[in-house]
Amino acid sequence: MERIFAEYLIETPYEVEKATAVLAGEQSSGTFVAVPGETDELKQRFAARVENIELLDSKKEPSIPGTAIAGKKYQQAKVKVSWSIENFGYNLPVLISTLQGNLYEITQFTGLKLLDFEVPDSYQKHFSGPKFGIKGSKASTGVAGRPMIGTIIKPSVGLSPQDTAALVKTLLNADIDFIKDDELMGSTANSLFDDRVKAIMPEIRKHEDKTGKKAMYAFNISDELDEMQRKYDLILSEKGSCAMISINSVGLSATKKICDKGALAIHAHRNGWGMLNRHPLLGIEFPAYQKIWRLAGVDQLHVNGIQNKFWESDDSVVRSIQSCLKPFLNLKPLLPVVSSGQWGGQAFETYRRTQTTDLLYMAGGGILAHPMGAKAGVIALHQAWDSAVKGLSLEETAGLHPEFAASVKKFGK
Repeated sequence: MERIFAEYLIETPYEVEKATAVLAGEQSSGTFVAVPGETDELKQRFAARVENIELLDSKKEPSIPGTAIAGKKYQQAKVKVSWSIENFGYNLPVLISTLQGNLYEITQFTGLKLLDFEVPDSYQKHFSGPKFGIKGSKASTGVAGRPMIGTIIKPSVGLSPQDTAALVKTLLNADIDFIKDDELMGSTANSLFDDRVKAIMPEIRKHEDKTGKKAMYAFNISDELDEMQRKYDLILSEKGSCAMISINSVGLSATKKICDKGALAIHAHRNGWGMLNRHPLLGIEFPAYQKIWRLAGVDQLHVNGIQNKFWESDDSVVRSIQSCLKPFLNLKPLLPVVSSGQWGGQAFETYRRTQTTDLLYMAGGGILAHPMGAKAGVIALHQAWDSAVKGLSLEETAGLHPEFAASVKKFGK
């Protein structure tokens, strides 16, 4: 019978083998005490198995609250556990409840993080994954051989639909590829969702009629499911091409329901990521996280950015970008969304470390706060990426292009 495998980083003051056995029991057929009906035959069929244990370092203090045992060290290890596919079939919520459920609360652990998981090839028959992914998103906007260049409407909240449409027009004239609502913008008192869509989309259609280029605008449809579907249909009726979902807020099933509609590219914002990942021994690592959402069918997923304004390290960002591009079943790769305090200056290190232009590279203030205006902000990003791919340095690029030179003066450190 096919099995699903998951790898965890754990920490425990108990014997690692016994603590891992508790995890396997709690997350399958067992509980804290033997119960009637838990036969050998049942356990053989449905019990999780401990496949491998790799001991790592030990610590004098627990990483997170848990059982304290005087004189004991807290042993860290990588452990691999597997389950029969019979336990959950192709039910994503039950799969995630198994991989990320009560195991975080087990007394034996003072640290536990899901690193990655593997599913059998049969999942290909049940999950279509991203409908657009990298190729579809770039083709929709007429982009080839470079990253998509995007921005976020700023101020995040407060602009009227008319003000937002005017800013969109300026950005379209600057040859922007992608614009998005901020995740904080849903339907505010002075910018109702429907009004905003109906103000913005005529500008996008007019620009397409004039130039042949259709920019992608990601309207934030995050809401209750019925309302999300209504908003999705409105975007479609206005000839939009993208919807944004705050996936941690909306949840797995609602996100998949929207993705299954298949007519709009789905821009997945991971706001709340820090509570899932920031502690080194709690939560989930991005390689596992992106697989969950790729199965759900999102097309574009945030990965933070090099030298970002948040806590995440550059190594973590690079690993996230690579995991979006890495093959997984036969599903399309995800378009990594590079954002967070970005301007053209980080393009050089981003390309050096990833060697890819299959990105959506987004700058909010890096475009909108450019001293020569938003149009120059977009131009500066194009100049930076073109130079990075050609192997030119930041300094050489600033010497060639006044728009980029102004970015360096404004945003460089």
